[in-house]
Amino acid sequence: MGKKVVSIIMGSASDLDIMSEAASTLEDFGIDYEMHALSAHRTPDVVSTYAKEANKRGIKIIIAGAGGSAHLAGVVAAHTTLPVLSIPVKRPDHDHEALWSNIKMPPGIPLATMPENGGKNAALLAVEILSLNDAKLAKKYDDFRQKQHDKVLLSDKELSNVGWKQFLKGQK
Repeated sequence: MGKKVVSIIMGSASDLDIMSEAASTLEDFGIDYEMHALSAHRTPDVVSTYAKEANKRGIKIIIAGAGGSAHLAGVVAAHTTLPVLSIPVKRPDHDHEALWSNIKMPPGIPLATMPENGGKNAALLAVEILSLNDAKLAKKYDDFRQKQHDKVLLSDKELSNVGWKQFLKGQK
C-alpha cells in the first residue's frame, strides 16, 4: 500500500458497520487510509494528540463518525486545520442527536457534515478534495460520476419500455 492520506476515525468499534462504507469507497478509488476507534469522551487526550499529529503523518483529510452526542468530529476539528468530514451515526433506538451535534458547530471551526450514516458520501467528498491535486484520481472520479449518470438513463429507458408494474417485478 502507498502513503495513507485519509484517516477514518470512529467513536467506538460499534460504528464500524457505518464507517466501513467510507473505507470501501476509498478502496474503490485506490486511496490509502488509516482507521481508528477512539472516543472523544473516554480517550480525550489520545484524540487530541491523534488530531494534532495527523498532518505530520501525511494525512490530508479526516473522516470522523460517531453516534449519540457525536462530539468526536467536532473535537477532532478543534485540534487540526485539516478538513474534517463528519458522519453522524444514526441508530434505530436514537433520535437525531448526532446530526444536530455536528450541524451546530460554532463559527470558526468548520466541520463538513454528511447525511446520517453517510459513509459513502464522506469518502466521495474526500475523493473530490484529493482530486484537486491529482489528475489520475480526478479521471477516476469523473468516470464514476459518468457511470452513475449512465445507470440512471438505462433504468429510465427500461422503465419506459416495460412499464412500472413489470419494472417493479424486475427490481425484486
